[in-house]
Amino acid sequence: MATKQVNNVTDQYTSSDIEVLEGMEAVRRRPGMYIGSTDRRGLHHLIYELVDNGVDEFMAGHCSQVSIVLNQDGSVVVQDDGRGIPVDVHKKTGISGVETVMTTLHAGGKFDSKAYAVTGGLHGVGASVVNALATHLKVDVYRDGKHYSQEFSIGKRTTDLESEPLDDSDQDRVGTVVTFTPDSKIFSEMEYDFDELAQRFKEMAYLNKGLMISFRSDCHPHLYPNNEVKYSFDGGIAEMVRDLNQTRNRLHPEPIVIENQVETTIIEAALQYTDDMRDSVFCFANSIHTPEGGTHLTGFRSALTRVINDYARKQKFIKAGEPNFSGEDTREGITAVLSVKLTEPQFEGQTKSKLGNPEVRNQVEGAIAHDLQIFLEDHPQESKSILEKVIKSQKAREAARKAREEVLRKNAMDGGSLPGKLADCSDRNPENCELYIVEGDSAGGTAKMGRDRSNQAILPLRGKILNVEKAGEERMLLHEEIRALVIAIGTGIAENFDLEKLRYNRIIIMTDADVDGSHIRTLLLTFFFRKMQPLIDNGHLYIALPPLYGITSGRKQMWAFDEPEREEILSNLSGKRVNVQRYKGLGEMSATQLWDTTMDPKSRTLLQVSQRNTYESEGIFSLLMGEVVEPRRNFIQAHALEVQNLDV
Repeated sequence: MATKQVNNVTDQYTSSDIEVLEGMEAVRRRPGMYIGSTDRRGLHHLIYELVDNGVDEFMAGHCSQVSIVLNQDGSVVVQDDGRGIPVDVHKKTGISGVETVMTTLHAGGKFDSKAYAVTGGLHGVGASVVNALATHLKVDVYRDGKHYSQEFSIGKRTTDLESEPLDDSDQDRVGTVVTFTPDSKIFSEMEYDFDELAQRFKEMAYLNKGLMISFRSDCHPHLYPNNEVKYSFDGGIAEMVRDLNQTRNRLHPEPIVIENQVETTIIEAALQYTDDMRDSVFCFANSIHTPEGGTHLTGFRSALTRVINDYARKQKFIKAGEPNFSGEDTREGITAVLSVKLTEPQFEGQTKSKLGNPEVRNQVEGAIAHDLQIFLEDHPQESKSILEKVIKSQKAREAARKAREEVLRKNAMDGGSLPGKLADCSDRNPENCELYIVEGDSAGGTAKMGRDRSNQAILPLRGKILNVEKAGEERMLLHEEIRALVIAIGTGIAENFDLEKLRYNRIIIMTDADVDGSHIRTLLLTFFFRKMQPLIDNGHLYIALPPLYGITSGRKQMWAFDEPEREEILSNLSGKRVNVQRYKGLGEMSATQLWDTTMDPKSRTLLQVSQRNTYESEGIFSLLMGEVVEPRRNFIQAHALEVQNLDV
């Protein structure tokens, strides 16, 4: 049979080309399918899978605390006081429950509602995936007055299940302890982020009222001196809303708390209106964060819009013939946490970013509408404040619409032209291009001379842009520097954002290394987080790191990016004649120096902007850039002694 060959690959395709991966081999070959990625997020995901099992035990009423420890050797210990993994022989597999759960994909007690009425894990792959991606894993089970233990490596058992009786003092001990070491051949990063993990565990404690989660890290004590936290919240998600709103002006003193059950679905919500100009709604299903929302979010939004419009018409805030408030109007300024717990959740993918159960929409809408209507009727003063906020939002949105139309009209008259101050690049493939946002005309001129014109565009901004945390959309759209930025990037903003229209693969903030430069960078980050967040979520936003010092000794030129690096260089040049120059502004560098240190892809340092946790980011921007002064003053006073290299 004739066979055509292209690039050493034949076009003949037979059954011998079909590869069958068995057991844990599939997980190790394609780990991203099971844990999302093999970077730090995937590393953390292994821990989350095991912690979720403990949380499931809590939701089933058999666990009160979960503890997590990061050891110095890179291993992780996750412990709960639940019922303990079953140890008896499984009828189908012929091996113990422990070994079945740890070595068999799609094996677990969560496929029906006998062992767990509510669970975050439904695919039965969590523990076995952790085992497959670990060089060593040990399971300790305490139940029935005995201690059982078994060890594994790369998904396979290395010891049999062993048991010994517990001491009389420990006869009542129950629970599961899993100790594992991730495989460095699988993961590109092996460093845990204590703060990111702690934030996730805090979130879990909010969502499970009364659960105690303790977390300790014995890694890098110099980086994390406060290396132990404990979380337990008797107020549940209401405390979470209070935490989120502590830096905002609240329109009613306490969150509206809704707790209801429709059939077998438990629905909890806590919401509070503030004078903010945006909504912050966080959704969870069986304690799993669903950042992309889903049917529970759709039901929540529908209930909110319907009930507020019905109440507004009843109280004559909307008169006959006038249009209803839009969903955006009713949501502006709201901070809400929505949590549903159901028996058969339908998530999209193993990472569970969106809930798909169609019946949940009506269940949530009915429960929220019923309780919210009662609250509005029983609290007329708070209800009036909420409606006044909604009316204000409606007027501001209409003004912003007119402002957008005016901007579009002017752009059309200009032929849709790019800003005159933009020095664009010649390459028209966005994948190859990058935009430097530069502080001031002086630095902009230097950057234009030093850049690679083929793929590097320069947009100089004059002065400090508007603080969008405080300003309304109408004012923002009329701000010349923001308009130039939006037009140059090409995606539009907020609800009109379209990533497909992005003109540059990298958006790089490049400001001076002084207080003003830091402030401008913060204002830009606030703008991108509030109005172009998909740029951050998809990894398109960066911060350039220009050097603070240029050090010359003879013909040798060296650069220091911080004080310790400068001291190290000077110590190495001890006894030699040196010249040290402090660069406060990018304009103080020559075009060649700026290229060599900050713009040359071969030698520059860029920080990619990302967010660990959406609601943590919300709180930081509200605290540092919002209207309320007192929390910001308290923050500055609390952290003043930590400031280094203050530029005055």
